[in-house]
Amino acid sequence: MTTTLFRCQRWLTGFTTRIGQASAWLALLLVLGMVLVVALRYGFGIGNIALQESLTYLHGSLFMLAIAYTLAEDEHVRVDVLYQRFSPRTRAWVNLLGTLFLLLPLCAALFWLSLDYVLSSWREQEGSANGGLPFVYLLKSLLLILPALLSVQALSETLRQILVLLGHPVDAPTEHPEDHL
Repeated sequence: MTTTLFRCQRWLTGFTTRIGQASAWLALLLVLGMVLVVALRYGFGIGNIALQESLTYLHGSLFMLAIAYTLAEDEHVRVDVLYQRFSPRTRAWVNLLGTLFLLLPLCAALFWLSLDYVLSSWREQEGSANGGLPFVYLLKSLLLILPALLSVQALSETLRQILVLLGHPVDAPTEHPEDHL
């Protein structure tokens, strides 16, 4: 049974990790787009609303698609005043209870409260009121994708904490070189 839990946990984390790593390329596109907007505006006196709105789409997409990856890498914000002093088992309990009673209900609420808003936008094929991009409904869809991806990673985190509580070693999130600066 623990082998199945371990495989499932690894697969779920791998799924959100691949999406997060792919979305990191949006940061490069965002920077290049910003350079283009500034160059066109101040170098040539050309303003383009659609190009400017595309930066908002990229920015929103970057954060909404990478948030589950941030959780998978344990890079999310946490108040470590007491947590850092806890034993691994106590940390597992804190993480498990926080995921079950805070994160998953938040994801469900975000999804439920956004559903009508997003569906309405899709029904209307909502576009920009300023003559920009005609795909506002796609941007709003991220309001459903975010809690879905975060729920997938929350399930993975739940499995990870259960495995820790059962006494089975679980790979820690990837260490980053800047952590040792």
